[in-house]
Amino acid sequence: MNILVAVKRVVDYNIKVRIKPDGSDVDIDGVKMGINPFDENALEEALRLKEEGIATEVIAVSVGTSASQDVLRHSLAMGADRAILIESNADLQPLAVAKLLKSIVTREQPSLIILGKQAIDDDAGQTGQMLAALLDYPQGTFASALEIEGNEILVTREVDGGTETLTLALPAVITADLRLNEPRFVKLPNLMMARKKPIETINAAEFGVNLDARLKLIQVAEPAVRKAGIKVGSVEELINKLRTHNGILEGV
Repeated sequence: MNILVAVKRVVDYNIKVRIKPDGSDVDIDGVKMGINPFDENALEEALRLKEEGIATEVIAVSVGTSASQDVLRHSLAMGADRAILIESNADLQPLAVAKLLKSIVTREQPSLIILGKQAIDDDAGQTGQMLAALLDYPQGTFASALEIEGNEILVTREVDGGTETLTLALPAVITADLRLNEPRFVKLPNLMMARKKPIETINAAEFGVNLDARLKLIQVAEPAVRKAGIKVGSVEELINKLRTHNGILEGV
């Protein structure tokens, strides 16, 4: 079986982003970029399945500008067998990305598609679910553990009340949580070798997909500054503060 892993180029998670002076968007000029952490978990899981002899090929795919080659190089350095860039200069939203990924899935026919559960730049958490719907594949979101048995995959997923386990028929779409694994450290020699490996580049226009934005960004603003707290000397004083300031205990 072969596995397709979608990876996205985002602002490095250690970087504190700033808003442009006009409030039109986040300013990422000159900011360090890297692979989306959840996507790195997805790739790590695919590589482990290959090392266990379950998968035969791991294909990394990214959607974006030519700058996204760096996350594909990172994927190759981790151990991916092939890398595909769907190149587009448009500001792509989750549905457009899902449609482009569907085109690649149709071409490559992977038995398993793994994505990060969300991207840390927009935190939408929609692409995996939309891709599964477009393909009419079963899906396991927020996966914290995977186990493949024959033509089925057991997915332990994070839910509000704890975890639940699903049994899905392959092919399927999985979105990875951080608890799924600990991604391997990429050594410098592997990064150097990855620079020489080919990346297949396909213009997004070749797929004939409508990439028009469905949502419009109106304004970006800093969250309100949290007011300083106060200290109280006793439980009675705390109750009085709650009653008089918030009305929480009114009538008590």
